Amino acid sequence: EVQLVESGGGLVQAGESLTLSCAASDFPYDDYVIGWFRQAPGKEREVVSSISSTDFTTYYAGSVKGRFTSSIDRAGYKMYLRMNIVEPEDTAVYYCAAAAGVRPPTTNTDDYNYWGRGTQVTVSS
Repeated sequence: EVQLVESGGGLVQAGESLTLSCAASDFPYDDYVIGWFRQAPGKEREVVSSISSTDFTTYYAGSVKGRFTSSIDRAGYKMYLRMNIVEPEDTAVYYCAAAAGVRPPTTNTDDYNYWGRGTQVTVSS
């Protein structure tokens, strides 16, 4: 059974950095897209980034572009979201998700086959 497990969340101060990790197990795909999503209290889930494992083309939401960096370690089936200069508005539960197959980055949650359970990120001002 495919599992995605996020880690690295926690409490940080505004302006600091944090790296989230997502480990995939029993993952049978060589080509896939990894999405990072977040959901703040009372708000809908939103896409943060989406990255293709084939050519590493990446999409970033406007609110994080220039501050967050998404990456994939194909050999280790691990994915990362580096969050720099975090802001209180970045406070949310962060989820990683995987879309199987070769495709460009996608912001459509329906494209994602597998989801992790999320990790909480809290940014204090």
